Amino acid sequence: MTFGRPGNHRPGGRVVVHMTHDLVTALRPLLTAEASAEAYAAGTEPGDLEQAVWLRLLERLDAQDPPRDPEGWLRRAVRTEARRTRRTARLERPYDIEPADDADRDPEHLALAAARRRALRAAVRRLPGRCPRLMEALLSEQDLTYREIAGELGMSQGSLGPERSRCLGCLRRLLTLEVAGR
Repeated sequence: MTFGRPGNHRPGGRVVVHMTHDLVTALRPLLTAEASAEAYAAGTEPGDLEQAVWLRLLERLDAQDPPRDPEGWLRRAVRTEARRTRRTARLERPYDIEPADDADRDPEHLALAAARRRALRAAVRRLPGRCPRLMEALLSEQDLTYREIAGELGMSQGSLGPERSRCLGCLRRLLTLEVAGR
């Protein structure tokens, strides 16, 4: 398939428009097939690849530089766009949270969170035995390991889990009674 160079005609003239339409019509089935073949490996939709290639073709035609071998150019363009898509997908990282989401940072939420922390710490202090020290160590901002907590409390690391479970049960009962009493 051969198409004349639009530079030989008036830009924006009927011949250029007709040639562009013929080129698009002739390449559509090939582009659909090539994009379908490359899309899965690129991790994208065939329509997205097609759209990117059409855009590249229109940019070339706008610059008065149509491809000399349209079918070969199209195959190369599809592969290039597929590689670009794979590379982009490898480099992109999703946000853990919405960056504009500051709903939990308004004064009301901050005050309620501080009140909950104070109530929890007060309940922890009322626990029996070693539970207050254990729970304070677990709630510490230092993010201590079980080994560090066990060393600090003078107990074996193996008994830390069962002791933690017993203390959490006591704390749950204590908080349930407080909430029910309100």
